[in-house]
Amino acid sequence: MVVAGEVDQVLIGGVEAGAVPGVFALAADGGVFHAGAFGVRDVDIAAPIGLDTMVSIAFMTRAVTSVAAMQLVERGRIGLDEPPGAHLPELAAVQVLNGFDATGAPSLRPPCRSPTHTSGFAYAWSDGRLLCRHVSTDTPTVEDGKRAGLLVPLVADPGERWAYSIAIDWAGQLVKRLSGRSLEDYPREHLLGPLGMHDTGFILRPNQLRRLGALHRRRPDGSLLVVPSEQPANPGFFEGGGGPYSPGPDYLRYPRVPLGGGQLDGARVLRTETVAETGTNQTGDFPAGVVTAADPDGWRTVVDFDYRPGLAKGWGLAALLNLEQVPTGRAAAGWS
Repeated sequence: MVVAGEVDQVLIGGVEAGAVPGVFALAADGGVFHAGAFGVRDVDIAAPIGLDTMVSIAFMTRAVTSVAAMQLVERGRIGLDEPPGAHLPELAAVQVLNGFDATGAPSLRPPCRSPTHTSGFAYAWSDGRLLCRHVSTDTPTVEDGKRAGLLVPLVADPGERWAYSIAIDWAGQLVKRLSGRSLEDYPREHLLGPLGMHDTGFILRPNQLRRLGALHRRRPDGSLLVVPSEQPANPGFFEGGGGPYSPGPDYLRYPRVPLGGGQLDGARVLRTETVAETGTNQTGDFPAGVVTAADPDGWRTVVDFDYRPGLAKGWGLAALLNLEQVPTGRAAAGWS
C-alpha cells in the first residue's frame, strides 16, 4: 500500500526536477485523509503554493454543470431524453459540417436526428475540420469567452459516436434557460453553497485573486514562463465545460457527493437513484475517453491524450466511467 509519505516524496521530486512549479494533492473517502502542497504557485514571485491556492478547475467543471442539469431533471423541468432544442431554439437549428466547397466555404446539412446524449459536437482543438471552419470563417471558439463560440456545426450526426465536446457548454445554457439563473448563480445557490464550497466560482473576489495560481508554459529551453491571465469584466457566457476556480479542499467536497449517494455532511443535492443513473454508461460500445488533437497547417494547440490508457471507458451523465477493474485499485464502476 502506498502511504502518504511516499506520495509526498513523489510530489516533492516532481517539483525539484522542474516537472511542475508547484503541486498539491488531496485524497478522501468518508473524510480527507491526505493533503500536501509543495513548490510555488508563481515562478515570477516565488509565492509558495498552498492548499488555499486558487486554481482553474478547467474540465472538472463538466461534472458540476451536469449535476446542476440533473437537479432540473429531478424537478421535472426537462425530461432526461427530451431534445434540449425544445428549450434552446438555436440548438434546434444546428446543422452538420459536411465538408468544404470549392471556394473553401463550409458545406452544411441538417442532422439525421436531434442532439441528445451523444450530440455530434466537438471542440475545434480536437477536430481538424471544425478548426478549419473556425479559421476560414474567422469565428470565435468557446475558449474566446464569446457566446458566438457555441454557434458551431456538428461534426457528426447525433448518436453516431462519442466526442469530447462543447455539448456540456450547451448543457450550461440549458441550466440557465430552465432556471432563469446564470451558471455562476444557480450552482452557488443549489449545489456549491449547500455543499460548503464557498470558495468555488467563475468570478474571483479580491481575496481569491491574491491566492491565484499562475498559468505556466514551457520555453524552448524547458524553463517556465508565467502566462498573464485576465478575467473578462463581462464574459459573454459562463462555460459549462470550464472557467471556475477553486482551491483543492473546496473542490474535494464535490467528488465525495456520489460516495454519499448524493449528499455530503447532511446536505443532499441529488437523490440516490439519480446518482445511480448518472453513473451509468450512456455511450454504449462507442470508444470514449481518447482524444486526438487537431493539427491543420501545423496549428496544434493540445496533444493527443487518453484518460485511462488501455482500459475500457464509457461516459455517464456527469463524467467519464471506468468499465473494468484496475490493478491499482480503481473499481469497474462509478464516476471517474
